[in-house]
Order: sequence, then structure tokens, then C-alpha cells
Amino acid sequence: MRAMSGGCQCRRIRYTAQVDPEIVYLCHCRLCQRATGGVSVAYAGIAVADLRWETAPDWFASSPIAQRPFCSHCGTPLGFHHNGGDFVDITVGTLDDPAGLSPKFHFGVETMHEVWLDTTGLPRKRADENEGLMQAWIDATGARPE
Repeated sequence: MRAMSGGCQCRRIRYTAQVDPEIVYLCHCRLCQRATGGVSVAYAGIAVADLRWETAPDWFASSPIAQRPFCSHCGTPLGFHHNGGDFVDITVGTLDDPAGLSPKFHFGVETMHEVWLDTTGLPRKRADENEGLMQAWIDATGARPE
């Protein structure tokens, strides 16, 4: 178990959790694809007892059997929870430092988009090498993004 913290993009919603690195996975189901806008979503399964919200998230009843925490201010999807379930799945991208976590399995594989899984052959471009983008950040905020 690893003590980890995280939250939404605007930092209004914050949480701390005990994360089991063996319960980290990619979900490919259509509900998660639609809820996040991604072809899959990376989750860390956390026991409800091991998750503490410093600021309570907003909740969306995404189906008759589940709900999703999110931030109504910035729109960040924070996870997934079966109604009455013992675990909450937290989106890995909302962890402050997800380094060291890696997926252990795929879920919802009947709607997996295989073409998006192995992208190792694609060219790689760094955001900080895009001078126009960096200058827009400097003009707007006085600094480059973190």
C-alpha cells in the first residue's frame, strides 16, 4: 500500500488514499469512454475505508448501479463507484504523483480500441518544445505550465 494524494485540475477537490499498486487497471467500457472522453481510463481501485476526501466531490449518477465523483468547477472526472460497493476507483491522472504505478489488467475489453494500446512507434513531441504554446502560457500567466 502507498499513501498518495490527488485532486482535480482547479484543486478545489482534494483527497488522500492508501493505494494498492496491484489494483491499477485500464477500463475500456463504453460508459467510462463517454464519461471521460478517452478511449480508456486508468483507475486505481481503493477501499472506501482507505479514501479520505478533504473536500467532498460532486457526484453524477452515471447508471442505475453506479455514480462518479467529479469537480463541477473544472469538470475533472475523479473516479467511479458502484452503489454500496467496498471500492472506489480513482482516476490515476488525478493523483499528484502517479509515477511507479502501472496497469495490472484491462477491463471492459469487449469495447477496447486495440489501435490505441501500443503507440511506441509513434513520433514523440514535447509540449515545452512548442514555442507558440509556451509563449501563450507566459503571456497568460507569466510562466510556463508545470
